[in-house]
Amino acid sequence: MSEITTSPSAPDASPAAPRIGFVSLGCPKALVDSERIVSRLRAEGYETSPSYAGADLVIVNTCGFIDEAVQESLDAIGEALHENGRVLVTGCLGARTDEQGRSLVRQVHPKVLAVTGPQATDEVLQQVHATLPKPHDPFVDLLPPGGLKLTPRHYAYLKIAEGCNQSCSFCIIPSMRGKLVSRPIGEVLDEAQALLQAGVRELLVVSQDTAAYGSDLRYRTGFWQGRPLRTRFAELVQALAALAEQHDAWVRLHYIYPYPHVDEVLPVMAQGRVLPYLDVPLQHAHPEVLRRMRRPAGGERALERIARWREACPDIAIRSTFIAGFPGETEQEFETLLDFVRRAELDRVGCFAYSPVQGAAANELPGALPDELREQRRARFMEVAEEVSVRRLRGRVGQELRVLVDRAGRDGASARSYAEAPEIDGKVLLRAPAKPSARMRLAQAGGSFVSVRVVGTQGHDLVADLL
Repeated sequence: MSEITTSPSAPDASPAAPRIGFVSLGCPKALVDSERIVSRLRAEGYETSPSYAGADLVIVNTCGFIDEAVQESLDAIGEALHENGRVLVTGCLGARTDEQGRSLVRQVHPKVLAVTGPQATDEVLQQVHATLPKPHDPFVDLLPPGGLKLTPRHYAYLKIAEGCNQSCSFCIIPSMRGKLVSRPIGEVLDEAQALLQAGVRELLVVSQDTAAYGSDLRYRTGFWQGRPLRTRFAELVQALAALAEQHDAWVRLHYIYPYPHVDEVLPVMAQGRVLPYLDVPLQHAHPEVLRRMRRPAGGERALERIARWREACPDIAIRSTFIAGFPGETEQEFETLLDFVRRAELDRVGCFAYSPVQGAAANELPGALPDELREQRRARFMEVAEEVSVRRLRGRVGQELRVLVDRAGRDGASARSYAEAPEIDGKVLLRAPAKPSARMRLAQAGGSFVSVRVVGTQGHDLVADLL
């Protein structure tokens, strides 16, 4: 289960305070939901427990997107019930039902105390209060600046919106999380500032459809620190860039649907004010497969867009995700996808074998492929993608980079450059320096920036020496 750490400066809660265990699964958006719940609980005086045995109650925040994630969530709920017995379930899997409208979670685990859907902080708190009454006289100073985080102290996810207005045939996220609801721009910037002031060195901007930010509000004008700001993706990126410059921090953009207005942030990246990194889920390259997926455009237009991005910002790192074996996908359509990956030369790529999701429109499409063929195509895709990725990594040998150190010791360190996001990309592995003084400097570098020179590659990682 996720271990909860608190600020050393926060006063200890009462010894009699109820203790909550927390298991957080799924994507960064779900992690932000978990952070909000934990922050609210801590503000009310509850303690957190890193173990089942020490918890009076366990909350499991689930994922319900693909079959593997559903099974992982169900297994986590089962483990929590076995080890503790008092379990509340929240998150995307909590919103999943069968054709009769019955809760999927309750069918498998009828002994859970309560089940809520995603972004249901208030409902979760109500259920906690019903099971474990709030401690007497809670103090707001139990909550450290920026709230409690489940990430390391030096980076944090900043969620700018909930929901999604897309209608991709393979996805049920809009039915679970609803339509796009953008947060007020002043509220987003207040949270970003609080995180940076608390020592966060990297803000990872997330939502289901980040570049659509503000479209649901028709880009209305909001206010931050007395000045007007349009609630719009490009304006938000500019404001976050200014904040990051003040605090010597990074801003990284995730889940960018390739709208034309994304081009507006490329100059900001080229200036180094926001990391030159785009996470763009393209899903496929053949126009017919994209039509069945209800995704826009095709491979040629995507290649043109990528070429323009690299012209505007030559150092840009682009990662994407794809689906192999979508219903009706022919061998020729799959070969088009492989050719696209070779020509696009994406830096980082992930691929899923298509998995039917209950409630998704794609389930009704003809031409479902056998499981074995879907997995074979995924493996073939990754062979091609890895060849491209490794070739691009080798091209970085000899570069001098500024990296953010995630973990450090006298025997070496693990870090990331602008081109590596935490958890999903590779790493920059720092070799132990020969000089004792340099070893000591490296050992103390965790959570901070250092300069390195790339000397080689190791699989999907870079190897570098401290400068």
